[in-house]
Amino acid sequence: MTTFKRYFLFAVSLLITSTAYCQVRLPKLIGDGMVLQRDTKIKIWGWSAPNETISLEFINIKYKIKANKQGNWELQLSNLKAGGPYTMKIQASNSIEINNILIGDVWLCSGQSNMAMTVDQVRNLYENDIASSENKFIRNFEVPREYEFNIQRTDLSGGSWKAANPSNVPKFSAAAYFFAKELYAKYKIPIGMINSSYGGTPIHAWISEEALKPFPASYNEIEALKNPEFVKSIENKDIELEKNWNASVLLNDEGLVKKGNWISNSTDTQDWQEAKIPGLWNGTSIEKVSGVVWYKKEIEVSKNLASNESILRLGTLMGADSTYVNGKLVGNVKDQWSARKYQIPANTFVEGKNTITIRFVKKRGNGGFVDGLPYALISKDETINLDGIWKYKIGAKLDALPNTVNLKWKPTSLHNSMIQPLKKYAVKGTIWYQGEGNAGKPKEYAQLLPTLIRELRRVFDNPKMPFLYVQLPNYMAIKELPSESNWALLRETQLQTLSVPHTGMATTIDLGEWNDIHPHKKKEVGTRLALVAQNIVYGDSKVICYGPKYESMQIEKDKIILTFSTFGSTLLFKGEGTHANFAIAGADKKFVWAEAKIENGKIIVWSAAIPNPVAVRYAWADNPEGEKIFNTTGLPASPFRTDSW
Repeated sequence: MTTFKRYFLFAVSLLITSTAYCQVRLPKLIGDGMVLQRDTKIKIWGWSAPNETISLEFINIKYKIKANKQGNWELQLSNLKAGGPYTMKIQASNSIEINNILIGDVWLCSGQSNMAMTVDQVRNLYENDIASSENKFIRNFEVPREYEFNIQRTDLSGGSWKAANPSNVPKFSAAAYFFAKELYAKYKIPIGMINSSYGGTPIHAWISEEALKPFPASYNEIEALKNPEFVKSIENKDIELEKNWNASVLLNDEGLVKKGNWISNSTDTQDWQEAKIPGLWNGTSIEKVSGVVWYKKEIEVSKNLASNESILRLGTLMGADSTYVNGKLVGNVKDQWSARKYQIPANTFVEGKNTITIRFVKKRGNGGFVDGLPYALISKDETINLDGIWKYKIGAKLDALPNTVNLKWKPTSLHNSMIQPLKKYAVKGTIWYQGEGNAGKPKEYAQLLPTLIRELRRVFDNPKMPFLYVQLPNYMAIKELPSESNWALLRETQLQTLSVPHTGMATTIDLGEWNDIHPHKKKEVGTRLALVAQNIVYGDSKVICYGPKYESMQIEKDKIILTFSTFGSTLLFKGEGTHANFAIAGADKKFVWAEAKIENGKIIVWSAAIPNPVAVRYAWADNPEGEKIFNTTGLPASPFRTDSW
């Protein structure tokens, strides 16, 4: 190649590179199908060549802005009214056209796994809602789940706006979708959801470095995490640990093809032991096993069931699984918290005897099959119950996989990557669904939750931005006697946070599941959040958004009389069992279960065992059982205590 040709190709390459660099670029949030916040100041921003002039046309108004020396530019639009769809045109060295824009209300939807939980994960309750979900005025933007320590990102790595329909809605946050659906049904205003949530994360991961200064345990970690080499070394170490452990599992598992092929229906199970499913491993002979345990169950299937599609439901497994029917893989899940619901094609089962095989992998901790959930093969005409005796055998027994660092749980990790890039996008408010990740330190959460609220209001430059949140539900095993509870203490901190202006709370003490930290009744959660929004944010004062709220107590001889605010409704008890949710104590601070009755709009609590009572607690437990306090609109009272011991 001649020198001239080399120079010519280099010049062309440089021209192409320079042209690409000069082109206007928009953040991921600003794109086709976006929802812009009505009745406020709107920012449209992006990047271009230094000092480049950008023209923008929207709803018949033309704007011009000049980029700064760094190529950053920002335009402001004001007081847009609900409506659409509209088109936005941007002109500079290149042209951009953004189509199908709506103007309405935009909500940031954030938190941990209960906010991240999709409609598809609770599909068994909401098939009809999915089928009827077509609505071009409800839209969702999914923020990529990533963490960052070294910088505060200015843009997201991906994401796009999706309209509600049967194809898209299963991927939406279930709580957020039903919240949006309720608001649209009432106000007929476009609703946009920005879902920025990440499973398992504690609250300090969502807060900035500056705001975490009053929390030394979190703040002192931040400096080291800013070093990319340090973070990379942690990531590599965790990857290597997991890689080696998984390799050891494959090498040592006697049930795999190279060893014994326990996937096959012809596997000899005479020396296999028996186990009752469901049930967890603690208290059994395999309690301390980490590695692989294989399970098999033989069932009789009718010709009709075999020839039709069916669903194999295996509750929730405390481990990972690969599940086979007659030696054919029908599903596998790595996440121990996900429900197992496998779609089985017609003719996977055969008429007569069939074998279901589960290869169960447990890396650490307790394993097994969670009680109280469905374990069954279900077709349109019949159901085969899979509870009961299964055969099992250990395939590989290893040392437990050491705990990994979980960088996404570290302070500032998600604020930098999943909140900061959103800061210029105007929102109506925030709905927040988190707390499980901080239940071990409820007193600290009492300071962290208000800190998060202040921080989000600072980031979005809106001191009065509404912040609506979900109180922890009932969860875990029921206790026979009154006892202390971190979950009850954290619910109390959530209740007390209502003292922060422009906040609201959805109580869910009746919606939990003792055996699943991810309760499925997300429609009720979204609906209750929407009621709070209607009352507090949209100013519909006639909407009752809270259950009865404890106000005061009065001691009369051997009884304590409780007074409530009922917000225009009426007190009632609802649920199964006795009033075991009330406990009462004397000066010795020893609580016992109490009796209770409603009289003249108040609740009277007493126990023959406590002749001189001084304090009452209501639903003060991880998972309070028995009847609960409601109003006539079906909303429950928040758990509370009259003492501060």
